[in-house]
Amino acid sequence: MISFRDNIVFLLAKAHQRAQSVLKGHLQTFGLTPMQCLFMESLWEEDGLSVGEIGRRILLDTATLAGILDRMVTAGWVRREADPLDGRVARVYLSEKARTAIDGLAIAIEQTNNELLNGFSLEEKLLFKRLLRDIKD
Repeated sequence: MISFRDNIVFLLAKAHQRAQSVLKGHLQTFGLTPMQCLFMESLWEEDGLSVGEIGRRILLDTATLAGILDRMVTAGWVRREADPLDGRVARVYLSEKARTAIDGLAIAIEQTNNELLNGFSLEEKLLFKRLLRDIKD
């Protein structure tokens, strides 16, 4: 029987917990959760996405995104507007507050990556990311 110490699900769960903890620490000064930061990252690439498109990009369902979006609108990070061509579609835009925080958030994400991958060679970092993508897909 396989030991929990060698169980890939256990190892991934513990790695995920550590990664979330490190990222939360770096995001604390912004008052954002890791999921809210991920939500904003999708808008850094393309502002004005629909809620459904954000969900497809960050692999979350619309129901989960609704709560995240509501909290981010209330906190002033994003604004939600009806699509002018289809009022049933909500488009999301970064606020000025979010735009001014992008550089700091990018640094927090980079610090998180560096902290988690500290001690890995460049080849190990590339391999690790590829393996994680392979598992995800």
